[in-house]
Amino acid sequence: MISINNLTVSFGGYSLFNDVNFHIGDKDRIGLVGKNGSGKSTILKIIAGINVPTQGTVMVPSSETIGYLPQQMEHNRDKSVIDEAMMAFAHLFEMRSEIEKVTEQLASRDDYESKEYHNLIVKLNDLSDQLHLHETGNPVGEAERTLIGLGFKSNELERATSTFSQGWNMRIELAKILLSKPSVLLLDEPTNHLDIESIQWLEDYLASYGGSLVLVSHDKRFLDRVTNRTVEIMLGKIHDYKVPYSRYLELRKERMGQQQAAYENQQRLIEKSEEFIERFRYKATKSNQVQSRIKQLEKIDRIEVEEEDNSALSVKFPPAPRSGQVAVKTKNLAKSFGPKMVFSGADIVIERGEKIALVGRNGEGKTTFMRMMCGELEATEGTINLGHNVSLGYYAQNQEDLMEKNDTVFDTLDKVAVGEIRTKLRDILGAFLFRGDDVEKKVAVLSGGERSRLAMAKLILKPHNLLALDEPTNHMDIRSKEILKQSLSKYDGTLVVVSHDRDFLEGLVNKVYEFRDGRVREHIGGISEFLERRKAESFSDIERKPEAVKESPSCQAVVTESAQPVDYKQQKEEEREVKRRRQAIEKCEKAIEMLESQIADAEKRLSESPSGKELDELIKKYDVLKAELSSKMEEWEGLH
Repeated sequence: MISINNLTVSFGGYSLFNDVNFHIGDKDRIGLVGKNGSGKSTILKIIAGINVPTQGTVMVPSSETIGYLPQQMEHNRDKSVIDEAMMAFAHLFEMRSEIEKVTEQLASRDDYESKEYHNLIVKLNDLSDQLHLHETGNPVGEAERTLIGLGFKSNELERATSTFSQGWNMRIELAKILLSKPSVLLLDEPTNHLDIESIQWLEDYLASYGGSLVLVSHDKRFLDRVTNRTVEIMLGKIHDYKVPYSRYLELRKERMGQQQAAYENQQRLIEKSEEFIERFRYKATKSNQVQSRIKQLEKIDRIEVEEEDNSALSVKFPPAPRSGQVAVKTKNLAKSFGPKMVFSGADIVIERGEKIALVGRNGEGKTTFMRMMCGELEATEGTINLGHNVSLGYYAQNQEDLMEKNDTVFDTLDKVAVGEIRTKLRDILGAFLFRGDDVEKKVAVLSGGERSRLAMAKLILKPHNLLALDEPTNHMDIRSKEILKQSLSKYDGTLVVVSHDRDFLEGLVNKVYEFRDGRVREHIGGISEFLERRKAESFSDIERKPEAVKESPSCQAVVTESAQPVDYKQQKEEEREVKRRRQAIEKCEKAIEMLESQIADAEKRLSESPSGKELDELIKKYDVLKAELSSKMEEWEGLH
């Protein structure tokens, strides 16, 4: 167990958090949540031993090994992908080398009865035991399986890491950490550089992982699937919930509501008591009652309502200047890099006011298409043109690399702002939660979420009627994502967005372009319709399934592809199975809801301190209800 005791972190008189205490158990799977800048990454760095707290201690038993994945890191550039991943087994190679040295020394000696010879035998046995303990299976095969699970193709494993983007190098680092099999995993936003297929693989891996996990993520679905405990950092304090994220939201709302109600009831009681005391203070016949009320007030344990961090983004995109009816048009568009063809034959028309999602696995051409639309890349074949009077604003996925690290937050905007808008820079920064001294912070010290907000602030300095956003929610906290989504919903221009976040896209877009296997396919309608047509419940199903589902008239190919036969009988059976499972889940959820209500009622009756036979019966009933709830929860998990 790792113990975090009285942890305080201060920067120049400002306390990030104060007197924080919590423990990480052997099998805990903790989701560390809170707003950008609340200190989540700082806590991970302190547990990993990278940062030192202002006060307090972190007790890590010597038997624990820690694997830490930060948001940003330097990557080696002089090795192949597989060789870099094999660095995870460096300690095994060192043990093997040491065993060979000791074996050679033993072979060259004949003083079999000496103490030195005996010590070498003991050392050889110890090294062999350690190697046997840590070495499992075939390291090369294990490394290949992990890299392929994280999205690499077999023919890419010998490529130099320098030929891959930062996101792909981050996957290599994640692979190294997983391969080293630490007893504690500290992962800081691991899904930011993964596509849905790789996220699914990581979810499956973490589900069978036997150690402890502390995870920072702004992906609600991922948190729900891999965590069983939620630790919230809010206004420098810790709130610990022994449940996954969605349930934590419910419990937090209930707790805050109960706390507010209790506070209001107590305040009414205090007010009435004070009113009584003031009214009868000098009346002799009431003196005993007055003194009794005064003593009661002195003994009251005053309830305090916890402060909430209600600061939020205030994103409002400027009105979009009117453009022509067609915002973007491509004809027979293709792009290749050397011999690799990314996609070809794409005929795309994006009209004014449409909100478009580009989906598909990483490396299929979504970002490439965005960069071609923005003029950063030229077409290999075909054409891509912006329509009449189109003003394009581009949010790049590698936004942190495009900002000067030594500039301050204010300088970053001041360098690109022109005209009257320069007088409003502080107001704009305030809307993106950069207030007071925050505007003087260097870009280099900003968190990933703060850099995302700063990049978004740059984007609204000029009115655009076409927004091209490449993974805009990476690093953004959940609340900020919701506010950005609302703002984009109200935006009156054209939107093209690349995202793997289904919750963010739900209700935002009205057309989907799917990049897959070198082709681009158009799907009319939102994400829900897109998923329904493809008979899938998540993007991961889409990315794994063969093209075996008949397209409806509103889902047409942008490029001509050979149709594949549809097994209608199997399709009907799959639909019946989905319906049966949905009904079973609903039935299970109703049973869980009823059991939770009965348990809450039993807990209330137990809190009233019953005695004798009633107490025994209550305890027996309570145990039975808890066992039934546990069984139903397992049944519910098995149905998903």
